Parts: sequence; structure tokens; C-alpha cells
Amino acid sequence: MSEKLHIVGGGMAGSEAAWQAAQMGVDVVLHEMRPEVGTFAHQTGQFAEMVCSNSFRSDDDEQNAVGLLHWEMRAADGLLMEMATRHKLPAGGALAVDRDAFAEGVTERLRAHPRISVEAGEINALPDSGHWIIATGPLTSGALAEAIRAETGTEALAFFDAIAPIVYADSIDMSKAWMQSRYDKGETEEERTAYLNCPMDKGQYEAFIDALLAADKTEFHEGETAGYFDGCLPIEVMAERGRETLRHGPMKPVGLTNPHQPDIKAHAIVQLRRDNKLGTLFNIVGFQTKMKYGAQTEVLRTIPGLENASFARLGGIHRNTFLNSPTLLDGAMRLRSKPHIRFAGQITGVEGYVESAAMGLLAGRMAAGEILGLPVTPPPPETATGALVTHITGGADAKTFQPMNVNFGLFPPVDLKGGRRNRPARYKAYTDRAKAAWQDWLAQSRQDDAA
Repeated sequence: MSEKLHIVGGGMAGSEAAWQAAQMGVDVVLHEMRPEVGTFAHQTGQFAEMVCSNSFRSDDDEQNAVGLLHWEMRAADGLLMEMATRHKLPAGGALAVDRDAFAEGVTERLRAHPRISVEAGEINALPDSGHWIIATGPLTSGALAEAIRAETGTEALAFFDAIAPIVYADSIDMSKAWMQSRYDKGETEEERTAYLNCPMDKGQYEAFIDALLAADKTEFHEGETAGYFDGCLPIEVMAERGRETLRHGPMKPVGLTNPHQPDIKAHAIVQLRRDNKLGTLFNIVGFQTKMKYGAQTEVLRTIPGLENASFARLGGIHRNTFLNSPTLLDGAMRLRSKPHIRFAGQITGVEGYVESAAMGLLAGRMAAGEILGLPVTPPPPETATGALVTHITGGADAKTFQPMNVNFGLFPPVDLKGGRRNRPARYKAYTDRAKAAWQDWLAQSRQDDAA
């Protein structure tokens, strides 16, 4: 076979993409700049080096979305899950690994594969032809990031990213909150009720500001300076500029009437906006934050209506590089302007080791299928992998797109008798449905491969 697949980046996504494509019978060239060109976070030149936590999070494939993602990757003969299981450490229900042994195991298997060759050195431009996957992660080199920026028109790819928390819709107390857009703006009922509102009286607002200012915050490393994407300031920074700043910003109480207490004017209002098409997730508008996780849950649950909030994602701040994938990528993870290039991993707007590896698995299989002349069909959105790729390539709102972990809020809802309150039964229904759909998808792809 003359056509090769080139993969840029030997992290979680690139490693899994290379393995999957090679196992399907495609020759792969894996380009990795380390150790020739280093980053501030990496310590070695090994593939799939874990630079932060050594955990792949929950391994529960019946009650947890990331555990389900583990299951799907194992069912697809994923290399990273095989190595993680081989080098796992005691960690309760989590899948934690010996990070050095894990990376060494991945590296050894990839370098030994007869269809994988490794080329050291930096790729600093987008190729004009061939079959390529860019899987360079949040620490994409400056030259390549600039090339991506020039092609996509993205104003900024690398920045300190202040992320707002996302709440599961079914955990919000609607006896206190209500749906309404400011001044009832919108031509349709859906538009006029696009926001979820949580009111505060003066005492609640003042207590919230006190808690916000006193909360533990993430600090920058020495030598780092804060440049926030699109001027999005963390709420703590706004509060430090004056106690009334938030009340005249994202928490302004104008243009809204509380149907629970129509005669009482709120002192401040926290708004949440639907974060996905399904309406199962809501982001807290303007609440980008650098509070540490424990402080976030404590402070945010002082908001009326969010006392029992369950979070699909907490806020955070870190250096990040990612595409506005809903605008730039098609459903097969190809760059619309250069469809011979796919993107995979964190650069596509997924968050976490497992999610990055899963997008690498999918991109590798899709690219290999294209080279082999096989049908390239994304997995169903009922699967964890399919829910993620559907989210990043069109399910998310492009205007507010931010990196996302896998969670059940991304899945099409299940029709479960007894309502949504029986969470264990609901999650089991999600995972049962996903496993059946994933197995069907894998079986079809293997039939295509055999044919």
C-alpha cells in the first residue's frame, strides 16, 4: 500500500490513533517533537506521557460516563486501556496507573509495530496533501499553532482559559429558579425562555461576594502572566474590582420577573444558559472562575436554586489550545477547509486523558477506513464516543464552545419509567444502550474491513 497516514503528536490521542490505524492494516508515520523539542510540562520523550494526574478516573462502566468510555475503548482493542489495565495501581473505583511504566509500555508497543514508523522533529506547518491527523494537544508548538490560526482564522488558540462551570439541568431547583430571557427577547417561545434564572436578595448577594473573595484560588506559576480568551475575566477578578461589579455585570437583575415572587425585585440574578441541544446541561453565564474545585462547589451552592447542584464540569483556568470544532470540523473530524487533515484529542475541545484517547481512537479508525476505501461512519450519539464527537462537531454552541469531559448530559435522554429521579437506574439505562450501540457499530466496521 502506497498511502500512509501521518499523525502529529505522540500523546494520548496520537498514540491511540496510530495503534488503531496500524491494526487496521494502514502504514503510519508518527511524528513527535519530543525530546528534540520539549515543553514545560513533559519530562520524557515517551509516548502517552501523563503530565498531570496519573488517573483515568472512574472505571465504573455502569454508572459513570468515563467508565463507559473505558469500556468502549477496550471493546475496540484500544492500546491505552490495555496498558492502563496492565499497569494499574490500587485506587478504589478509579483506574490509576504507574505513569512511567504505562508510558514505557505504550512506547514499546508502538515502536515494535511493523506498520508504525516514528519520525522525530517538529511539524510547523499544515500539509497540503496526504492523510494527516493533528493530535498535538493543549501544548501545541507555537509554529504549528500559528499555522492552524492562519488557516482557520481563529484569533487566539493558546491562552489562559477561564472556564465557567456546567450544571446538570435535573439538579436545579425549579421551585426557586425560572426560565426567561431578559426583557422576554426572542421571536419564539424557546428564545424567550432561553435562560434559567436564580434570584438573590441583598443578604444572599453580599454573602456570596464574601465567600467568593475568601475562596481558595488557583495561582499562576512563576513567569506566567494571565491573558484571558476573548476578555473573559474570572468572577473573582471582577469581584475584586468592587462589590457591585458582578451585580452590574453577569448578575444584573434587570429585564426579568420572578414568577414565584412577582412582586419582589431581586437584588441580583445568576443566569444559566443551555449548553447543549438536548437541554440537559446549563452553563453559569459569565462565571468563569479560578476557584479551586472544593471552593467552587461550596460557593456556587450558595446560589438559590443550586443548593443541590450536580456539576458536569467545574470551572478552571489553564493554558489551553483548542479549535472551535463545531465551526471548523465536520462529523468525520476533518478540517472543513482542508479535509485531508483530521484533528484528534484535546485540540478538538475534549478534556481529559480518556476523552483525548477516545477521539484519537476514532480519528485513527476513520482515517484508516478512508485510506482503505471503507465507509466512514461516526459512532451513534448514544455511545460515549459518539456523544463526544457529536458534541464537538455540532452539538455544542459554537459561540460558547469550551473544552468538555464526557458526561451523561451529552447523551440523548433515555425514556425511563419512574422519571429522572432514579439516577442509578437512569445511568444503567444509558450504559446498557451505549454498549449495545457500540458493539453494533464495531461489528459493522469489522464487516466492512473484512469485505
